[in-house]
Amino acid sequence: MKGSTYHRCYCRDADTGKPLGKACPKLSSRKHGSYAVRQELPNREDGSRRSFNRSGYESRKTAQADLDQVRELLHIPDADDPEGLAQIADLLEKVAHEKAPLPDVEETRRRLASGQDLQNRLTVGEWLDQWLAGKRGRQTAISRDESSIRLYLKPRIGHIRLDRLRVRHLEEMFAAIEEENVEIAEANAQRRAAIDELAQIPWKGQEFRAQRKALKTAIAGMEPFRRTVSASTCQRIRSTLRAGLNAAIRRQIITFNPASHVELEAAKRPKPLVWTKERIEHWELTGERPSPVMVWTPEQTGLFLDQAAEERLYALFHLITFRGLRRGEACGQRWADTNLKSGLLTVAKQLVVDGWAVYEDDPKTDAGARTIALDSETVSVLEAHRERQRADRERWGTAWVETGRVFTKENGEWLHPTAVTDRFREVAEEAGLPPIRLHDLRHGAATLAHAAGADLHTIKEMLGHSSIGITSDTYTTLLPQVDRAIAEAAARLVPRANRPRKVAQSTAATDPTRPSAHASLTQTASDDKSEAGDEAPRRPNLQLIRGGSLSPLSGSNRRPPLYKRTEKTHDLSPTVPLRHSLAGQRACA
Repeated sequence: MKGSTYHRCYCRDADTGKPLGKACPKLSSRKHGSYAVRQELPNREDGSRRSFNRSGYESRKTAQADLDQVRELLHIPDADDPEGLAQIADLLEKVAHEKAPLPDVEETRRRLASGQDLQNRLTVGEWLDQWLAGKRGRQTAISRDESSIRLYLKPRIGHIRLDRLRVRHLEEMFAAIEEENVEIAEANAQRRAAIDELAQIPWKGQEFRAQRKALKTAIAGMEPFRRTVSASTCQRIRSTLRAGLNAAIRRQIITFNPASHVELEAAKRPKPLVWTKERIEHWELTGERPSPVMVWTPEQTGLFLDQAAEERLYALFHLITFRGLRRGEACGQRWADTNLKSGLLTVAKQLVVDGWAVYEDDPKTDAGARTIALDSETVSVLEAHRERQRADRERWGTAWVETGRVFTKENGEWLHPTAVTDRFREVAEEAGLPPIRLHDLRHGAATLAHAAGADLHTIKEMLGHSSIGITSDTYTTLLPQVDRAIAEAAARLVPRANRPRKVAQSTAATDPTRPSAHASLTQTASDDKSEAGDEAPRRPNLQLIRGGSLSPLSGSNRRPPLYKRTEKTHDLSPTVPLRHSLAGQRACA
């Protein structure tokens, strides 16, 4: 294919106005006009001719260098690869039309060999916008991705060409986020110190008023309180970018995903803690919560339920407290999925908040679609709530909005989940309780069920978790009284012939009827006489009930102790066959 460089100018005939071209008398001077290149390209699919043309070069040498590069690009495909040659020709035609720089030869060779689009010049921001616009799935997940792209990815790396994004760019981005976190923390501390100082200045007195005015002016000029970017948020940012780049790889736009090779600090799930007396005192003194996830004790839970007893949403709070429904699941629960006669509730729908809009969706996971058994008290509470709803329906008449939901507004419309959270917080404050989130009632339900003797698999099914690891690591918390009872029961399992006097007195002083939800697994039957010579009554298996009190389980649920102590000896003989051990089989024999 022909190609050449030539010298040209844009002079025109003074009479006709036509270009002089090669007839220009000044072309003999190198300083007049400019140099240009022209290279024939393979014909289009319809057979029409096309060429690469570019002018404006200051010297023949620079023009020849570009012509050589164009020819080198045309020689990348093999002679028997007409498709590859057509792609190169399309690329050069586009570059000439857009007056863009010539593509790098080695990069073009690599992209052609890997099957990528040669004409792609997308930036990271442009591609993420395209990917997000075509994404399908849950609206909440799409909204999270949109937030990560808008707040973090586009401002920091959106200008980088997609095919030139490297791991170092992402490392620099997350390092900058960490540095900004330090600045935010310092600004927040400065503003908080100024506010505390303002609170210490008396109101009366001209001098004090001047100080307060000056300090208020200084506070107004400070940065507002901002949240730092947590480790879990950084993980979510990387997850969004990784998903977007994987989609680009599937489209053969790029071949490498740098987001998969960035090391970040692992995000740790917060461990739930119980609001003990010591933690409440620390919180009242400093305003600091021991953990982002806090759980009320049974007594505190009972105070909350007593405070909410006359609330319209009492039945909803009661259901979440004891059966651990998610907020959206409780708000979206339908009467059609609630069978009070059999005491069963099926979670089939939920209400989801996107911004402020509310829409109906399926449960969060496949495991979230579940059937839960209801205790008799919860059934009674829901029956009373249904009667109240019927009265509301009659009172509103034709204005009643029939949604079929268990929990609604006074006119039958959907509850807004955020409004439910706000009312929960208000009731907890009215009861004078330490703060927890509405979602923390779900943690509390798991803790109560665990303390009442439920195993982790049962709690997992109740909460609708897909993994038992989440249930055990994040949701179940050991109540102090249960932990203490287990410690006492474990200590009593070891027979002693010569117990130290102080230990014996301490044991005798301990309340022998202290409740233990785990007594069925760890407790031994007592003798007619204790080693100290006092009566030692049998410790019944116990379960937690509403309000934090404890009551015996029914006889049908009681388990016999694994061992009993024979009189006047310390020999242990099994009362239940140990079917899963050789020693147990011998004992049974």
